[in-house]
Amino acid sequence: TEIYRGSEYTVDFLPKIKIELVIADAQKDIAVQAIIKAAKTGKIGDGKVFVSAIEEAVRIRTDEKGDSAI
Repeated sequence: TEIYRGSEYTVDFLPKIKIELVIADAQKDIAVQAIIKAAKTGKIGDGKVFVSAIEEAVRIRTDEKGDSAI
C-alpha cells in the first residue's frame, strides 16, 4: 500500500520484463511465434511484440559489420 495526500492506496502493478533480440530476417517469424507461445496466458498483461528493422550492426571490439557482428 501507498499513502498519497493522506489517503491509503493499494497499487497492484503487473510485473513486466523487456526482451530485445537482434536476429536474421529468416528467423523473425520463428522467434515471434516462440515468444507468443511462451508468454501467452490469455490474460491482460501478456504483452506485445514489436518487430523493426535494424539498419546496421557493428561489433566494436572487432569492427565486424552486418550479420557477422551478430
